[in-house]
Amino acid sequence: MSKARSIKQNAYPDALPNFRNLGVTLRILLLSNGLALLKAFVDANDWSDVLLKLMQIAALMSPVLFVSMLLLWLAQPWLMRITYFAGAVAINLLVIVITLVVYLMGRALFQPFAVAGNYFDLFRCALISLIVCGILLIYFRLRARELSRALHDARLQVLRARIRPHFLFNSINAVLSIVRAQPKEAETALEDMSDLFRMAMAETRDLVPLDQEIKLTKQYLALEQLRMGQRLVVDWDVNVASMNVLIPPLLLQPLLENAVYHGIEPLSQGGRIKIQVSSSAKELQLVVENPCPSVTGERHSGSKMALQNIRERLELLFDVEARYQVECTEESYRVEITLPWVAEEIL
Repeated sequence: MSKARSIKQNAYPDALPNFRNLGVTLRILLLSNGLALLKAFVDANDWSDVLLKLMQIAALMSPVLFVSMLLLWLAQPWLMRITYFAGAVAINLLVIVITLVVYLMGRALFQPFAVAGNYFDLFRCALISLIVCGILLIYFRLRARELSRALHDARLQVLRARIRPHFLFNSINAVLSIVRAQPKEAETALEDMSDLFRMAMAETRDLVPLDQEIKLTKQYLALEQLRMGQRLVVDWDVNVASMNVLIPPLLLQPLLENAVYHGIEPLSQGGRIKIQVSSSAKELQLVVENPCPSVTGERHSGSKMALQNIRERLELLFDVEARYQVECTEESYRVEITLPWVAEEIL
């Protein structure tokens, strides 16, 4: 069975970039080509010479980039197990070696008039690759440090948003209202409330199994249904390849809390919340849809902090591989989240 992933396994800010992440790959390509363009402008004699210089640089840089990124993709599990300093040294050495090998194999193309025995060009290529690699690692380290602050703030917001006073008071009042007439239901509700708050206070995990998140969410909804009765109807549609796929904790619960407090509760007749969880070969999709009041001035005004919280955590954990979309109409409010398929064995 999959285990929860701890933040300590990917500590910030001294964490190497995940070379299997699409966002990291795109940033490496963009920054590398940007530095190549800058060097082309520096080396060129006029505007017409910029393109020629850029093509010469790309002839060497492209195979170096391709081979380096392929080998780093393969070495990602090993890089996650070593220290940041050792990993940075290993990456720099790997890139330098690849650069020298590619240069020596295509030396006649890169420097057709080079003097035999002159190693200056080798040294220059090695130095440039070291500088470029160093700039990229520094960028990713600074980015991780900046995002780590966002994660810290997001965690505090999670606690404040999840353990709101009215939620706690309403839950207690719901239990008190049935404690004499339905003691067994009241005992179950107290157990659900205890599990819910225990999970909210457990700030040690980045990713948890989907079945654990669904179980927690159902416990929360059971408390709300205890309070609202038949006014709250919940439809679950779960169709995934494995319930052990990993997702961020407390991802569904704040969406449903917003659906209850800003969608169902203001409606005198109540309403129905639809929850869809589906999967494809490489993605997991979560959809929460609920009716909402017809008054547009104040609806959903209280959901911004929780939704911003979710956006920050998704960006930190999955970068551009996660998508977040909100659709708001006169009659309904729909949130759709798409995550990459993450299993324990590939972490």
